Amino acid sequence: MMLPQLGLKGSRDIEQINDRLQYHPTTYEFYTDTSDFTQDGYKKLFDAVQYVQSQGVENIVIHHPMAYGQFHTELIAPENKFPQLYRFIETSTEQLVRLSSDLNIQCLVHGSYANETQFFIHQYSSVEDAQKACFNRLDRFKKMGGNHIMFENSISPIFSYGEPSLEDEIIDHHYRLAFDTSHCFIYVHGNNEKLIASLNHLKPSIVHYHLVDSYGQQHDSLPLGTGKIDWSAVLPVLNQTATSIYEINLKNNDDCREQLQSHHYLMNLAQ
Repeated sequence: MMLPQLGLKGSRDIEQINDRLQYHPTTYEFYTDTSDFTQDGYKKLFDAVQYVQSQGVENIVIHHPMAYGQFHTELIAPENKFPQLYRFIETSTEQLVRLSSDLNIQCLVHGSYANETQFFIHQYSSVEDAQKACFNRLDRFKKMGGNHIMFENSISPIFSYGEPSLEDEIIDHHYRLAFDTSHCFIYVHGNNEKLIASLNHLKPSIVHYHLVDSYGQQHDSLPLGTGKIDWSAVLPVLNQTATSIYEINLKNNDDCREQLQSHHYLMNLAQ
C-alpha cells in the first residue's frame, strides 16, 4: 500500500495559496466562484495556476464554480427556463477546459448537486429524462475536455455513486471520475460496505479523490477520523494512480490545519 499523497485545497487568493505551499503539497485544487470567470478574474486565476506550478506542485485541479446567482450550477437546469444559469455553466466550463489544456492541468465539474435537484427534476417528465439530460451534457463536456476534465459525484439521484446499476451506466460513458468519499457515504446512508463496493467498482475510472469524512446523514465535510467512514478499509482500495485532496471545512480559510490533520491521520493509519 502506497502512502497517501498530500493534496490541499484553496482559492486563488495569495494568502491561501502561500499557506498551502509551505507544506509542499503534491496536489493543489482551486476552489472557484463566479468572480473567477470575469475577464480580470480569469487572468488572475491563470496567473495563480502558473505561480503554483512554479513552486513545484505536480498536480493542479480547478473545481468548477458551485453556484451562479441563487442556484447551484446544476447541469440539468433546462436552457429554455434558466438561460443565464445554463449559459454560465457552458461558458465557464469552456474557459476551464481551455485553461486546463493550455497549462496541462485538470478541471472538475459536478455531475449534479443536491440542494435544488428535486426542483430541477420537476422541470422534466421523469427522473430518467432528467438523468438523460445530465448524461447528454456530460458527454459533450467529456468530448470538449478530453483528458483534462473529470466529473464528481453528488448525493442526488441524478449523478451519484453507491448504486451499482447507475455506476454501470456511468462506466459505460467512459468518464474520468472524481470520487468524493463523503458524498457516496451519505448516499448509501452511512454503509461502509457499500462505500467500499463503490470504490472498488469504479476504481479503474477514478482519477481524483476528495477524501472527506462524514456521519453519513447530511453534508458535513468532516476531518478524517472524526466521522463514521472506515478509513482502514478505504485506504487499500484507492486507485494508486489517482490524485487526491482533503476537502475539509476549515475554521479559517487562510489556515489549512484541518486538511493537514486529516493527512496525518491517514499517514498514521497507512504506517
